[in-house]
Amino acid sequence: MLSALGSAFQVKELRGKILFMLAMVAVYRIGAQIPVPGIDPQVLQELFRGEGVLGFLDMFAGGALSNFTIFALSISPYITASIIMQLLTVVIPKLEELSKQGQEGQKVITQYTRYATVLLGIIQGVGITLMIRNHGAIANPNFFNLFTIVITLTAGTVFLMWLGEQITEYGIGNGISILITVSILSRFPTGVATTFRELRAGAINIFNLALFLVIAVIVIGAIVYIHEGQRKIPVQYSKRVVGRKVYGGQSTHIPMKINQAGVMPVIFASSVLLFPATIAQFIQQDWAAAIARLLTPGSWLYTIIYAVLIIFFTYFYTAISFNPIEVADNMKKRGGFIPGRRPGRPTAQYLDKVLTRITLFGAIFLAIIAVIPDFIIVLTGIEARFGGTALLIVIGVTLQTMKQVETQLLARHYEGFMK
Repeated sequence: MLSALGSAFQVKELRGKILFMLAMVAVYRIGAQIPVPGIDPQVLQELFRGEGVLGFLDMFAGGALSNFTIFALSISPYITASIIMQLLTVVIPKLEELSKQGQEGQKVITQYTRYATVLLGIIQGVGITLMIRNHGAIANPNFFNLFTIVITLTAGTVFLMWLGEQITEYGIGNGISILITVSILSRFPTGVATTFRELRAGAINIFNLALFLVIAVIVIGAIVYIHEGQRKIPVQYSKRVVGRKVYGGQSTHIPMKINQAGVMPVIFASSVLLFPATIAQFIQQDWAAAIARLLTPGSWLYTIIYAVLIIFFTYFYTAISFNPIEVADNMKKRGGFIPGRRPGRPTAQYLDKVLTRITLFGAIFLAIIAVIPDFIIVLTGIEARFGGTALLIVIGVTLQTMKQVETQLLARHYEGFMK
């Protein structure tokens, strides 16, 4: 691992990308410490003392929400906007046509996503500003101060969106996913310190901690194993003779990953489920408070809906990233076929059948890992309510980033991370 990392820094282009990514992450963490003016921090600490929806949002914000900094909204409005645009792409023919026009069409959709991000940022900014005002966290809640807070929060989200796009274009990995991962990891030292304080105070014992660590290692190993697992579909290409040259005649395979969608279903499901719960917290009504309690992470309703949404988004995102009909048509054009399957429609049906089966296993696995912290709390007594979601995101993003570095190293004849 260390030798591969050293090799990465020996390649000038790759070194520049890694350093650029680290610099952008540093900018993000610095901005996450700059507070919004006019806020009473003591009242905020009381408001965020308990867990729940606000605690979950604070995890994605890396503590910026509880401290109410300029990045308090984090990248959540952008994620929600991306989900909406992807769903609309399937429903609206014009957007579907744009998605098939390559980079030019994707640029237009990206621009629509940015507009939607600004709109959602304003809505969420207004909601959370009114919420902390109702709790007395704003020293002078006049119109000008409230307007300044909303604009500051929205501008922070837009800046993070731009920052993520810069990392994606000029750095390594998916910029938005990396920002979310950094936010989660920034909360890790605090969680470790809290656990050891509880151990010293006698709230938990050493057996509970040992059991928790064993379960954590097993879960991490399972996540890596499933994330890397794939079904190899054999493909045979027939020989073609053009003049004196022979083309084709080789055997290869189509790698169909068990978890084709990666960590996106978990991120999407979290954002969709938190949105109504967050809005409900802003409304000072009994029925809204009841909805907020039902959709609080850890409740039975939240757990069920969360698992169902993860399974749904796993299939949805897999359908976007892998099209069996398109793959079958490309194989047929190049003279390829799956042994025992006729080219064309029968091949597409076979690929769709295999993809449906392995995606079901991957979706159920993601749902189990996402909700397993509720059972870990019962077994060990250690508060790790967001551990499953956090682990899925951190491990998935880390592996994807490492693979990008690996690809660039192998292209330059360097030994990669994985042997």
